[in-house]
Amino acid sequence: MPALVTLSGRLVRLEPLSLAVVDDLVTAASEDRSTYAFTRVPNGWDEMASYVGAAMAEQAEGHTMPFAIRWLNTDRIVGATRLMNLEYWQGPMPWPPGSRSAVGEVPSVADIGYTWLAASAQGTGVNRESKFLMLSLAFDTWNVHRITLKADVRNHRSRKAIEGLGAHFDGVRRRESRGADNTVRDTAFYSILREEWPAIRDRLVHRLGMVEAA
Repeated sequence: MPALVTLSGRLVRLEPLSLAVVDDLVTAASEDRSTYAFTRVPNGWDEMASYVGAAMAEQAEGHTMPFAIRWLNTDRIVGATRLMNLEYWQGPMPWPPGSRSAVGEVPSVADIGYTWLAASAQGTGVNRESKFLMLSLAFDTWNVHRITLKADVRNHRSRKAIEGLGAHFDGVRRRESRGADNTVRDTAFYSILREEWPAIRDRLVHRLGMVEAA
């Protein structure tokens, strides 16, 4: 399983998610919950502690790498995100088929998801730089083949943000999962491939005003 890391940029620092930041996450999630119409965000201390504990359990099994997002301008924890659904294609094939017990040192593919931000951090560049830092880790350090991103098809704000990264729209999977509003949602799938990353990376570096990659 990959080693835990802290990822730093100009606007944000992504810190390994831990129970130590539960209070900060509760504060962030309480700012304006009307912004979470299509995103499941824990509400209150008990839900947040359960959410963090479950993420850490998946991390211990090598299936996710969750982060708390610290906004450096304010030195506040303003949300969370993660690299998830980590798959390891090196080494022997796992047995029986479908087993998730066998993991390697670095993932071969991953998703970016479970991203949410306090209302005050939305639209500030925090999300874009957070995604850039995780993409850089995945492609430049792990050398993954593909990153997948997805959103409720109705969540136009999230879809616009994903498309702004330069991700390729793969299509809509109908009736894909339970939605945050307790409906059955259609999900828009996007991806970035290893060979597409250099051009996307250069464009994001320019848009973020960075001299070089973080």
